[in-house]
Amino acid sequence: MTSTQEHQHRGTAAIGSAYYPVLVAVFTALVIISNVTATKGVAFGPIITDGGFIVFPLTYVIGDVLSEVYGFKAARRAIFLGFAMNILAAFTFWVTIYLPAADFYTNEEHFENVVHAYTQLIIAGLAGFIVGQTINAWVVVAIKQRTKEKHLWARLVGSTFAGQLGDTLVFCSIAAGAIGISTFKDFAVYTALGWFYKTAVEVVMLPVTYRVIAYIKRREPTYQLAV
Repeated sequence: MTSTQEHQHRGTAAIGSAYYPVLVAVFTALVIISNVTATKGVAFGPIITDGGFIVFPLTYVIGDVLSEVYGFKAARRAIFLGFAMNILAAFTFWVTIYLPAADFYTNEEHFENVVHAYTQLIIAGLAGFIVGQTINAWVVVAIKQRTKEKHLWARLVGSTFAGQLGDTLVFCSIAAGAIGISTFKDFAVYTALGWFYKTAVEVVMLPVTYRVIAYIKRREPTYQLAV
């Protein structure tokens, strides 16, 4: 590798290691789980959200790790793979609807309702998550080009703030109808709460994210410090 090529690859690791596929696998599973649980609207008094709030913020934590350690292209690959698996899940659910039901199965209508909502959430998720995660990954990499290995907190918080805003606005605009939100007031609460909550979770998770990133950087043989 020439010195020019070596300089271009500083600050990232190659994806051909044991850590990258594990992170992508967990990332993909969390995306699918959050989309299924998001089919249920949830209310805590006046606070309106959906079941996806339980694990969805963790996808951005892993997205930060992927972007910081492996770079923008590697993070984008994980995003596309995650939603390819979501599309496969939606296709499988739809095929299952049209399979003949056993005599003892009495939940066909309920299953169809979940699949209809899930399909709309897949569209919302594809639009919102691709927008949000792309912004998230781009901001991490852009700030890192300026700060090198310093000020990791700025990369993580800045990318979260921007990425979650883009994701939440797009996702909630499409998903609100799928979970039964019909008034502007409920939509505004749903959107604002979603953005605030997901951003807050990532900020609270910063110590964990720091440690995971440091752990992988130390053990990735191809990682070179950004200088």
